[in-house]
Amino acid sequence: MTNDDGSAARYTRHSRDDVVAAAMAVLDQNGLPDLTMRRLAATLDVQPSALYWHFANKQTLLASVADQIVARARPSFAAHGGDWAEATRAEADALRDALLAYRDGAEVVSSTLALGLGAGEAIARLTGAIDGGGFDRRTSECAAAAVLHFVLGHVSHEQQRLQADSLGVVVAEQSADAAQVSTSAGGREAFDFGITLLLAGLAVLAPAPSAPRRESPA
Repeated sequence: MTNDDGSAARYTRHSRDDVVAAAMAVLDQNGLPDLTMRRLAATLDVQPSALYWHFANKQTLLASVADQIVARARPSFAAHGGDWAEATRAEADALRDALLAYRDGAEVVSSTLALGLGAGEAIARLTGAIDGGGFDRRTSECAAAAVLHFVLGHVSHEQQRLQADSLGVVVAEQSADAAQVSTSAGGREAFDFGITLLLAGLAVLAPAPSAPRRESPA
């Protein structure tokens, strides 16, 4: 392909994966409010219309971004020994780490989940872990949703706090005690405590183990 002056025109076709990777880079550098189709197109050096070959709109693009964030959650099951509660905790921990790895990660996943467009893997993995406790399927699904919403809400709070701190946005009149409470409420200790409460409550609903069968006398 050549221009009118006979010089070679530069043309690069980007794949769907290229677009998602670029979107994640823009998200991490600039945040969700600045992740626009126009900015993304400029990053890829294409016209905005080129992006619509791969995604119908920004919402479907964000759904793919959310799926990629969730897919990066890598739980460590080495220590749980088949225990459903520890498996669920491992999934929650891994998801938290994956969300924190990207600026506004929790907000992206939460928004796409609310629209029913993505992040289904998170629910599936949590449900699978909880299923190990012998719960009926409906209980496992509802419990997984409760854990997921807690993780998303908590990480969203953490990321807002991190963003505020990086920008120096603090209330001058805030007391030292109030600042400590705010920081502690959004920290790892509070996250672990919340997961512990959810798992303890769910354990109450766990089915009782079956009694061993007695051998009939000869």
